[in-house]
Amino acid sequence: MSERVAPFHRNRCVAAAAPAGKAKLTHPGKAILAGGIAGGIEICITFPTEYVKTQLQLDEKANPPRYRGIGDCVTQTVRGHGVKGLYRGLSSLLYGSIPKSAVRFGVFEILSNQMRDETGRLDSTRGLICGLGAGVMEAVLVVCPMETIKVKFIHDQTSANPKYRGFFHGVREIVRTQGIRGTYQGLTATVLKQGSNQAIRFFVMTSLKNWYKGDDPNRPMNPVVTGVFGAVAGAASVFGNTPLDVIKTRMQGLEAHKYKNTLDCAVQIMKHEGPTAFYKGTIPRLGRVCLDVAIVFIIYEEVVKVLNKVWKTDSRGRTRRGVRMRSARCANTPSISALLRLGAQSVVLRDPLCSPGETCAKRREEQKCRPHRAASLS
Repeated sequence: MSERVAPFHRNRCVAAAAPAGKAKLTHPGKAILAGGIAGGIEICITFPTEYVKTQLQLDEKANPPRYRGIGDCVTQTVRGHGVKGLYRGLSSLLYGSIPKSAVRFGVFEILSNQMRDETGRLDSTRGLICGLGAGVMEAVLVVCPMETIKVKFIHDQTSANPKYRGFFHGVREIVRTQGIRGTYQGLTATVLKQGSNQAIRFFVMTSLKNWYKGDDPNRPMNPVVTGVFGAVAGAASVFGNTPLDVIKTRMQGLEAHKYKNTLDCAVQIMKHEGPTAFYKGTIPRLGRVCLDVAIVFIIYEEVVKVLNKVWKTDSRGRTRRGVRMRSARCANTPSISALLRLGAQSVVLRDPLCSPGETCAKRREEQKCRPHRAASLS
């Protein structure tokens, strides 16, 4: 009997990992969950530096300076309110940090999964575009309203007679007196700041990761390496957009009514305080952001690794549904319906080791090929 390869013969195995040389994509759901966890932990660690940065930016030169520098700001705060004074306004930032990071990484993975090449690699330019998109989305959905509330809350707590008794009371008062629009002050500056922020960070991070992994996109990264790359990306973003951060903070403060719009704010700062005012608070921001980005990327990458073990997805980042892992030989066993279509013919299934131009008889001696034979169904 002449041998014939069954027409239904195909490899139906599902690989447990991405094919060799192809990067495995991250499911957006994993990115959202891991991003939220990373954001919550990070802000609890770095908030004191954020507090000092905001205080220095609000300490305008137009009035007699209240603080002589970073150390004096910390000293006066601790003397007047204790160590917990450095955490005033934490609740407003914590409520915003978790969804902010979740949106950032979720949107980035959604965009990057669509822009990777056939090997799953994301080049630096596309990384910048994806980062820009992620930054704009987090600015509109989370950052602008939460940052406005945070700045107003911190500014209020440093006044002689604070009028906000807590985060939720502050939100109610702001909405009651200024409407929803009161939580979206400085939207343009925030979008510019967050968009450029994440574009720079993801551009640098993508470039460094591609350099480190070389020709193997699945090369694992040590948390220390991830942290160093994150710190470099954070530093680049600080020097790239601190002026926008200063403008954003002024536009969201209690004295935002002094400015007609974002451009007017920039013009007045330049006119009354000079160009150096645009880099006010750079040093405390540099320390916070470098630590911030390093911590976020480390925690994010490690949480994703844990989720990959408990949340199974294929190489395209899609959740597996009802898929069983089978060996190559068993996966090639024909189904009953396929055999029935062949009627009474005797079918010989070629072993996966045999190439189309070879017979099992030829390969049997070399690799002990044992073809499966289906019994006649006549």
